[in-house]
Amino acid sequence: MPDPSGDGLPYRDPVTGGATDPTVIRDRATGGWVMFATQRRPADDGPGVTWIHGSRIAVATSPDGLAWTYEGVLDGLDRPGDGPGPHTHWAPEVIWDGERYRMYLTWIAGVPDRWPGFARVIREYRSDDLRTWAYVRDLDLSSDRVIDACVARCPDGRWRLWWKDEADDSTTWAAVSDDLGAWRVEGRAIGGRPHEGPNVFELGGWWWMLVDEWRGMGVFRSRDAVAWERQGGPDEVILAEPGVHPEDRAIGNHGDVVVDGDRGVLYYFTAAFADGGAPPAGHPFAGHPFPDRLCAIHAAEVRVVDDRLVCLRGGAVAPLSSNAR
Repeated sequence: MPDPSGDGLPYRDPVTGGATDPTVIRDRATGGWVMFATQRRPADDGPGVTWIHGSRIAVATSPDGLAWTYEGVLDGLDRPGDGPGPHTHWAPEVIWDGERYRMYLTWIAGVPDRWPGFARVIREYRSDDLRTWAYVRDLDLSSDRVIDACVARCPDGRWRLWWKDEADDSTTWAAVSDDLGAWRVEGRAIGGRPHEGPNVFELGGWWWMLVDEWRGMGVFRSRDAVAWERQGGPDEVILAEPGVHPEDRAIGNHGDVVVDGDRGVLYYFTAAFADGGAPPAGHPFAGHPFPDRLCAIHAAEVRVVDDRLVCLRGGAVAPLSSNAR
């Protein structure tokens, strides 16, 4: 099913208009790109935040990382012992471990109508084709309020997993593993202002972590992906200033970076009509009952200039090359 945006917007979920929390990975079988995103349900008229829960994981594909085609949602992410659904699937992280793909998914039982009082767990799955996923385990981490996994192999040769711990004032924690088997919790990696959605990547001689502070993204850098320092002062963020697309006029939220040579491409989402506007006539979601809930996914280049990460929001984004990772 094609994505109906066709207006310079990298991706808009054609079914619900609620695509958030993107992660992008190369399909090693085709050479193309696959995006996984939380599929919120903006039109749901249930109480509280039911429209954010009960979400599925949507899949889209692209030959170049810019033009995306919606392929549907992932099935089989719940276990028989989970009880009757629907359940909530959030913020997938997908990596290649050298032999197969792994997904680290935030899973919540049912469709909560409020934030507090409901456990969140990070689940691991494996796949050979990015389409069919087999459950591996629920990870035992720092609390039962963990979301937004990110996984990378670090300079010491070991793997690290970062996540948001809502039980620790919404800070980022880390665990380490030699082989993606047993994980040992190392503790808090990033404290300070509450945040979510850690994303870690290597670019320009540094390791970088972006965190969503709900006012833009805080930027941290490291030589070893273990000890982190903030770029600039406590108030410095990227993606705070609007872009140029009509649906990129709010702060940028929860993103993922694909590294391509000396640049990265940052995929992030916005509340498309957070300014109180509404989709115009001819828009796929014109007349939507809750336009302020609609979201869109955008792309921006990031580069390292004088040891600082710079985001070129609103600028032209070149297609991903065959060497991107």
